[in-house]
Amino acid sequence: MLFNWFDKAPLLEEASTQWLLQSFSWCRDHFDADFFYQQTPLVIPSNQFFPGRADSVHGMAELIFERVKTYAGMAHWPFELLEPGQCALDAPLQIQIEDPLRGTDLPPAAADLPRLPVQYDPRQINNPEAMIATYAHALAYYLSGTATQPPPGDPEHHPHATEVLAIFMGFGLMFANSAFTFRGGCGSCQTVGRAAYLSEFEATYALAIFCVLKEIPPRQVTPYLKKHLRGFFKRAMREVSVENIKKG
Repeated sequence: MLFNWFDKAPLLEEASTQWLLQSFSWCRDHFDADFFYQQTPLVIPSNQFFPGRADSVHGMAELIFERVKTYAGMAHWPFELLEPGQCALDAPLQIQIEDPLRGTDLPPAAADLPRLPVQYDPRQINNPEAMIATYAHALAYYLSGTATQPPPGDPEHHPHATEVLAIFMGFGLMFANSAFTFRGGCGSCQTVGRAAYLSEFEATYALAIFCVLKEIPPRQVTPYLKKHLRGFFKRAMREVSVENIKKG
């Protein structure tokens, strides 16, 4: 009985759980639910999903960015990948992109549209999951500017909502795995992480919502998830199922 009681305790505070569920509903309402169900993959941090090599850090950064754009269904958007030190002008949040917003094999955006800057940290080459998540968050930020309604919650939670959107776009494993990075040791061997807004457990819970909606079984996810998050993820999938998340 004691163990059953603990197993039934909620994984997150109720307010956090409800906000994550509401944020997924916002994503489905505004960012093409059909594309989500029919074409969005669970992106795996593997050579199969990110093949190829380049002779320079910038070349590798470009290879990874091109894959992220493709999996997000945003390869046709007018992005510009900037090297460190290049001037990155602030782009407006309201973006004018002709429908469909996301898709595959779409013609590139008109050449006269303003370029949307995405800057990368070359040190993340040694932490590709952090680089992938950083790219996906940048794309989600721009995509969020096309919504007719703001995400749930206060305006200061917009970065958190765009992380949920990036998880909705298929990049949940990278967000969960890179949400927390231990920084220690000598300065030359530190792992460079990313600026995370969701905690690793919130990101893992959002990944569970994604997998329930996409009917992806845990066995396809846990081998790529950090070990200490696997049990939480399995429990989250059971808890999300209890929440009666339905396909819209």
